[in-house]
Amino acid sequence: MADAPIEWMSSGEAADYLGVGTRTLYKFIDDGKLPGYKFGRVIRLKRSDVDAFIEASRIEPGTLEHLRSDPATPVDVD
Repeated sequence: MADAPIEWMSSGEAADYLGVGTRTLYKFIDDGKLPGYKFGRVIRLKRSDVDAFIEASRIEPGTLEHLRSDPATPVDVD
């Protein structure tokens, strides 16, 4: 069975897919968080890499406690 063909995305398509600007997308690529491919002057991304990046960015439950402010929780005042 032959491998499925690569589904390429332009940087604009990938940025829209992720809901970020192209500058942020380029930062992800430059930081090594998301693989990008340069063909001449054009940058392309594999949809499978973008989907893997999304899954790798998933937030684990219980890791955002420092960002929550729960007004129902009493504050200790001594």
